[in-house]
Amino acid sequence: MSRTSRMSGTSAMKAVVVHGSGDVRIDELPRPVPGEGEVLLAMEWGGICGSDIAYWKYGASGTASLKHPMVLGHEVAGRIAALGPGVRGLVEGQPVTVHPAEPVGDGRLPERIAGRTNLHPRVRYFGSAAFHPHTDGGFSEYRAVRATQIRPLPDGVSTEQGALAEPLAVALHAVGRVPDLRGRRVLVNGAGPIGSLVVAAAKHRGADTVIAADLAASSLAVARAMGADDTRELSRGEGLPEDVEVVFEASGAPAALGPVLRATARGGTLVQVGNLPGTAVPAVLGDLVTREVTWIGSYRFVEEIDDALAALRDGLDVTPVISHRFPLDQAAQALAVAADPTSASSKVMLRLADGPSGT
Repeated sequence: MSRTSRMSGTSAMKAVVVHGSGDVRIDELPRPVPGEGEVLLAMEWGGICGSDIAYWKYGASGTASLKHPMVLGHEVAGRIAALGPGVRGLVEGQPVTVHPAEPVGDGRLPERIAGRTNLHPRVRYFGSAAFHPHTDGGFSEYRAVRATQIRPLPDGVSTEQGALAEPLAVALHAVGRVPDLRGRRVLVNGAGPIGSLVVAAAKHRGADTVIAADLAASSLAVARAMGADDTRELSRGEGLPEDVEVVFEASGAPAALGPVLRATARGGTLVQVGNLPGTAVPAVLGDLVTREVTWIGSYRFVEEIDDALAALRDGLDVTPVISHRFPLDQAAQALAVAADPTSASSKVMLRLADGPSGT
């Protein structure tokens, strides 16, 4: 929901608010009151994503530009602080995460993409400027959330891990774009947080061998910790492997497309996970045709956040992707570390508030 529809509380709370390019502040905002069908969350953890960095650095992410200040953050978890009228099946104190997407309108999609709500033409997403007024994110001490977007955490899954269910869901959606990975040899190009989670998701879905490639040794170390069987450090001249049946391109770098297509086996599949620029860029694509590569896009996720929580419950360890932790008051430093390619950062976490057992 937009800030104007929910900021009716009288107590103040802290929030990480981006005001424009290079301008992020810790603002005091009214503490929200949950309305009909909503719950009030006391937030505990948030993970910084590329879109948070883009709004901070450029005042825009993709085609969405800031028109007014906005609370950042869509990878979040916390505990239920209060229930709004009409909410059933949830209890105060319950640890939860959030499905950050809310389709706008009647939710109907063409039959050919029925159920693929990630492809709905109009979606409100936590921490997104795609609509006016914008949709505030969850980097705040409290957030009112529709009960239908709440996902309870399984026993044994901390709120810090729960904040990573959203990016893990992105990875699981990506590997799910290939019907069956069991026994297959897989390449993941780009070992940032999403790429490293794709490594873990591919192994979780039964891939036999997963090779991770990146320019940075620190990123490859994370990929190995997440289950990569082999790594290629491209900055040291180590080339991509050849004839890989399934490839996940997670860097989003147009310059990588040519080498990645060449690494894909003839008749193989390339899943594009990394966001490509929305402007014209040079790219070598000839092998797409001559090798008859199937090139598939992967965008956000549908309900794979439930699969992510089940995987966390069953022991999939996502903590190796966490490289830094900062308190909410140091959000500007946290964003700077996450954006700095020399910082050896992977997933940078914000401690939004203290809970009874957030870690």
